[in-house]
Amino acid sequence: MSFSIVTALSPLDGRYAAKLATLRPLMSEQGYMHRRVQVEVAWFIALSDAGFAEFRPLSPGARTYLLGLVKHFSTDDALAIKEIEKTTNHDVKAVEYWIKSRFDARPELIAANEFVHFACTSEDINNTSHALQLRCARDLVLLPALDRLLLKLREMALAFADVPMLSRTHGQTASPTTVGKEIANVVVRLQTASERITSVKILAKMNGAVGNYNAHLSAWPDFDWEAFSRHVVETPEPFGLGLTFQPYSIQIEPHDYMAELFDAVARANTILIDWSRDVWGYVSLGYFKQRLREGEVGSSTMPHKVNPIDFENAEGNLGLANALLRHLSEKLPISRWQRDLTDSTVLRNMGVALGYAVLAYQSLLTGLNKLELNQVALAADLDQAWEVLAEPVQTVMRRYGLPQPYEQLKKFTRGEPMTRELMQGFIAALEIPEADKQRLLAMTPGSYTGMAAELARRV
Repeated sequence: MSFSIVTALSPLDGRYAAKLATLRPLMSEQGYMHRRVQVEVAWFIALSDAGFAEFRPLSPGARTYLLGLVKHFSTDDALAIKEIEKTTNHDVKAVEYWIKSRFDARPELIAANEFVHFACTSEDINNTSHALQLRCARDLVLLPALDRLLLKLREMALAFADVPMLSRTHGQTASPTTVGKEIANVVVRLQTASERITSVKILAKMNGAVGNYNAHLSAWPDFDWEAFSRHVVETPEPFGLGLTFQPYSIQIEPHDYMAELFDAVARANTILIDWSRDVWGYVSLGYFKQRLREGEVGSSTMPHKVNPIDFENAEGNLGLANALLRHLSEKLPISRWQRDLTDSTVLRNMGVALGYAVLAYQSLLTGLNKLELNQVALAADLDQAWEVLAEPVQTVMRRYGLPQPYEQLKKFTRGEPMTRELMQGFIAALEIPEADKQRLLAMTPGSYTGMAAELARRV
């Protein structure tokens, strides 16, 4: 069976392949190889500038050529590395050999080829590569996708700030709010979650087989290898990696920052699961209509249906993302003694976890862009819920010391159909100041929204 989008085992590379085109170059195996080449080249060039008599500074032409290996890294290059790996059965060694193979006919580089991967353990290359992958995926794909959602939600919160809506607590009618205020709640939560994702420092170590610079010091015992490693890790690209230096590790970087990052993404996803379910419910209540698309089918047998599939897809994919993200955050910081290999195979699924999240953000945005507010349904729902005014009436009664206000309203409203006439009749009989009585008589379920509109407009 030949590979195509219909034979792919993962739907991320099959059914949804086109939707993840921006993530694939960063988090695929080719993306991983690309970053490994970048790290090896940055280390090699830095070594040439370290002042060692045995490795003089590279010429400008050699530097340009090496940086070109990174800049122009292609699928053919990745496949060539895979071909070498068939012999080495070691993916990092295959990258080293591929780089050396590109030194042919360049005497300056051939003379220095043993400084490729000098004193490095594989994890010096891998952890830095993963860090580069995650930084790019976060900054170039994940956060922009969240920003697009935030922009849309903010627009909706402002547009619907004054539109009253019946609340439902425990599924029962409750004090009214506005559509915009309920969306503003999501905006504030998601903004905070996004800021936490942004604030995670992406760490990397380059300190040898068990974190002590053993091999480095065996070659140059008087050289400050820790300062050198920090320089390579923290110097901005292209001559460094632009990451945050991790000074303490075993063979692997501890992955605590990864756990922090994945937990932060999972928290954002949980907020969006909550919102996906809520907006699904609002569609079900008729508060929102969904714009129709020519030729689209809602049900194979019920022609009338327009299903809220975008919100359902978002919820499902957010759940998949969080299952993987939580496993990553729980497993990755754990390693037996100075190293075991269980993190390696797990780390190869980072792109899958982020892929499901990005796919969900796209579905949710698509769904939000199809929504149209149904103010007739919102108003009709409110007009059937005069019982919600029991709260302000009993609160004003409390203010003026009337006997058992809560109990009176409980007896009057609970389990009984309530109308404008019944509620206003109750208010009219109250012994309270006339101004407050008139204020209560003028109140409707649609006007009893407190600060909702103001709060919505603040976002």
